[in-house]
Amino acid sequence: MTPDWSRLSPRMLLVHPVHEVIRQIPVLVGSLVLGSATGNPLWTLAGVVLVVGFGLARWFTTTYRIGADEVQLRSGVLRRVVLSVPRNRIRSVSTDARLLHRLLGLTVLRVSTGQEAAGDTVFELDAVPAGDVAGLRAVLLADSSAVPDHEATPGRELARWQPSWLRYSALTPTGLVTIAAVAGVLSQAGVLRALRDSALVRTGQDVVDELGTAAAAVSAVAVVLVAAVTLSVTQSLLTYGNLVLRRDTGRDAGVLQLSHGLVRVRERSFDMRRLRGGTLREPILVRLFGGARLDAVMTGVTGAGEASQLLPPCPRPTAEAVLTDLIGRPDAVTGVLTGHGPAATRRRWTRAMLLPAAVAVGLAVWSVSGGVPVWAWAATALTVAACAALAADRARSLGHRAGDGWLVARAGSLHRRRDCVASAGIVGWTVRQTLPQRRAGVATLIAATAAGVKRYEVIDVPAEQAWAIAGATSPWLSATRWAQGGGGTGGGH
Repeated sequence: MTPDWSRLSPRMLLVHPVHEVIRQIPVLVGSLVLGSATGNPLWTLAGVVLVVGFGLARWFTTTYRIGADEVQLRSGVLRRVVLSVPRNRIRSVSTDARLLHRLLGLTVLRVSTGQEAAGDTVFELDAVPAGDVAGLRAVLLADSSAVPDHEATPGRELARWQPSWLRYSALTPTGLVTIAAVAGVLSQAGVLRALRDSALVRTGQDVVDELGTAAAAVSAVAVVLVAAVTLSVTQSLLTYGNLVLRRDTGRDAGVLQLSHGLVRVRERSFDMRRLRGGTLREPILVRLFGGARLDAVMTGVTGAGEASQLLPPCPRPTAEAVLTDLIGRPDAVTGVLTGHGPAATRRRWTRAMLLPAAVAVGLAVWSVSGGVPVWAWAATALTVAACAALAADRARSLGHRAGDGWLVARAGSLHRRRDCVASAGIVGWTVRQTLPQRRAGVATLIAATAAGVKRYEVIDVPAEQAWAIAGATSPWLSATRWAQGGGGTGGGH
């Protein structure tokens, strides 16, 4: 028997018009300008009525139903769209509650199949009563390998957000990126040109004249840094405040439950059967203060962005403890790694010292034609020291571990990462060599997966050991046969 179509909560009649007004601000501004130009305020009223009416119509034209084999979503005011998703392809169910949704007791529920989705291809129920989410999630996940809510029992809490984590947010570039984006938008909109002859600019010029150029520049940098830190910390607090990562037990491997957010609360459920490992990410500033971020390597979760993030920057022992708990292999998470030999180390130093060498040549040419100022030599010395430290850190970070069902690879300095990937999740191998790598006798070993970023690299391993590492990780691959055959790409099961 075919189930009937169901509607979303009628409380969305209060939400859709508000959201539609926000989306259609350019239309409303246009109707306001037209009304002012013609002296007829009805144009402005007509614009508001049309936008609000369109928002109301979205509720009346949106229905969904959950069948035995598929779930369907029917939506669209001017263009009707029917989206169908097989139930056995559902990989995860997530929720998202903005402030207005929370005030009305509603939640946005999204169904993911593990594939990229955008626009009309996103299966999103906006919105359902918050009390119905648990039952809907259980029904939607009943035919997948995920453990439905009604069969899962509350398990252990793996991590909970702490206010002290905000110190790592101050070390991320989020604030600077936001400031740069805002400056770019203002520049494109012509706002900066309009301010060129304003009283604000004249006041700034007076401050520069009073403090001097150098002091004013230092002050401006300090103000930007303070603003960037404030934005980064605020964004992190609003996004990750009240974060709780919990592992619920059930009939099989269980479910990983993640919820976070102060104003906008988001929840995600991950099937532990689909976990293939994890990645510890350590940007250099966060790493210097003992922090790390944890991402999941999981099928049905695309990419390495917010969708796969389990923990934001937090104390590294916390991230390592959570990953150890999830995969049950402390040796993979914190164990000693095998280095890649002197050839890989030389490549780190050679590439890092190219810039200082070029600067030194430039100074030598400069000194022939005239005197070189002291500051130029000081800057060159600082560049040499910084590049040498970078080379040493990159060489020290490089390493791998293979065998016992796991591949571990670590690389990077400015953005160091440690990938722990289960061999069961690896479906193919590739050995790649560029011309400089061939001359150095090293290669990059690439493990292809259906999870996470889809490919995990072991960089600059000795070329003669590449297929042996692959064979030690994946028993189905004959390392000896591949080595004798001159390499190639390994196939899956």
